[in-house]
Amino acid sequence: MEINCYGFLLFCAYFLIAESIHFHLGSNQKKCLREEIQKNVLVTGEYEVQDNGQRADLTVTDSRGHILYSKENAKKGRFAFTTEEYDQFEVCFKTETTGGVAQEREVFLSLKHGIEAKNYDDIAKAEKLKPLEVELRRLEDLSKSIVDDFAYMRKREEQMRDTNESTHSRVMYFSVFSMLCLLGLATWQVLYLRRYFKAKKLIE
Repeated sequence: MEINCYGFLLFCAYFLIAESIHFHLGSNQKKCLREEIQKNVLVTGEYEVQDNGQRADLTVTDSRGHILYSKENAKKGRFAFTTEEYDQFEVCFKTETTGGVAQEREVFLSLKHGIEAKNYDDIAKAEKLKPLEVELRRLEDLSKSIVDDFAYMRKREEQMRDTNESTHSRVMYFSVFSMLCLLGLATWQVLYLRRYFKAKKLIE
């Protein structure tokens, strides 16, 4: 059976993460979006916060609390950063009421990473690429991303298998140790009761 590689790549591209959400943010409220992203991946974000006279702050941090992007009184803008290692990143919006009638506001957030975050029009202009060459570059980056994802999943599977094998060995050794302890305890009880009954002259 023949496989259409181009169709396969497009199918996989569909599952590359490009989060686009909108939500309502109340007064004195904080909402966050968390995302796990691999190492050396470009991440871009675009946001827009409905203006209702109240202040809304935006912060982007990693799992260690390092601030990758921060914007006070955020209304509309973009941010970008490149991950240095595999980590969980958090994008948070926080509102503060300074007076007046508190109202909910609508927040739009679009997150892209990997090839979805690259601007191939700028790459084409910088390197003077033809449309076909740009498409080939895009497919090359896509295939590399898919290969990297498979390699990462295989590494995680190996780590999980090693953990399972280690846990199985420990459980087995603990079970053997528990059985030996129970056998030793049972033997000691039999000998102790035998001596006790002999001392009481209940048995010969």
